[in-house]
Amino acid sequence: GMNRVQSAPKIAHAMHSILSRVQAEEGSWVGLSVVHLGDRDVPNALVFIDKYTQVSRLLDPIVKVIEALPQLAADPITSPIINRQFGGEKHLRKMILADFFKHGFDGSGSDGGSCIDGRLTSAWNWCSKLEKKEYYPIFLLAGFQGFDGDFRK
Repeated sequence: GMNRVQSAPKIAHAMHSILSRVQAEEGSWVGLSVVHLGDRDVPNALVFIDKYTQVSRLLDPIVKVIEALPQLAADPITSPIINRQFGGEKHLRKMILADFFKHGFDGSGSDGGSCIDGRLTSAWNWCSKLEKKEYYPIFLLAGFQGFDGDFRK
């Protein structure tokens, strides 16, 4: 309920300072520069911190798959899959990354916002649809267990 909504002025100030600095360095910005904190989208500082500490959990499996592609492409068992089905290692790498960068930040999965928080929701949305992607078997061949890691250890 609304009892969870609490402002966090120090965190909000720090985030706006970081955002302003990045905008000044980059010179242009696509989308809104809204940082949700203390509202219905991100009701308090703990939810805010939790959402942004998960970024590495989203990106790490993608990075590991990209890093595993040369080894998979050199393996006599997996090489035919990569070459015939995906047009080679380089093409597959571009396919995965282009798909992520196109859809991982497009506002999908949220209420249509182009704010920073909406972009993170888009990345989560992309991850939730990974198993439907044509290259999902490559993720599995590279050892992908899920975005929460391998809990068998």
